[in-house]
Amino acid sequence: MSTFKQIRVMLVDDHAMVRQGLAFFLDTLDDIKLVGEATSGEEALAVCALVNPDVIVLDLLMPGLDGVATLRAIREAHPNIQLIMLTSSRDHDLVKNALQEGAVGYLLKDSSIDELAYAIRAAYSGKTILSPGVAQILIGGLKNEPVLEIPPLSEREREVLKFMVQGLTNRQIALRLAIHYSTVKFHVSTILSKLNVASRTEAVALALKHNLVT
Repeated sequence: MSTFKQIRVMLVDDHAMVRQGLAFFLDTLDDIKLVGEATSGEEALAVCALVNPDVIVLDLLMPGLDGVATLRAIREAHPNIQLIMLTSSRDHDLVKNALQEGAVGYLLKDSSIDELAYAIRAAYSGKTILSPGVAQILIGGLKNEPVLEIPPLSEREREVLKFMVQGLTNRQIALRLAIHYSTVKFHVSTILSKLNVASRTEAVALALKHNLVT
């Protein structure tokens, strides 16, 4: 019996042409299946409950319930669903808010279709994915923030942070370092606390800005 598992994806965007283009592209992929579409945040909540997707590709700027509010509501109701923001917005605060609310990916709409497919697969496996442009937005925003005194990281914490920068999940880091999954979770929590950030993505951006890892 085949164990092939398609990734169930839902699209949320108020522009019909964007949805149609993405739907056409996703239909060409064997391992990804489009199971639902929505034109607004309110509709997204209803459709999500019906189709139960694995990954949602969500626009940030929509009338009514915006992308961040929709993201927050979906995360509260369906914590196992992974969400990718796909938007034209380059606003640092919007990017940061979306990531803090639990988005595991943030792509600009000028990203290639191959980047989107990679992001969907990565999100399904629990990785955080940023397009290069978004990483630069985050780093650029950090340049305008006060310089922070960063407590020294232990050698193990630097190892964990290095793998976080590479996009590995906690389980993958545990396998690489041959340590227990719960130990990795503890190190990640300590790293976030020391760096005074709320998310893995902010930790990665700070690590890149201050050259905390090689």
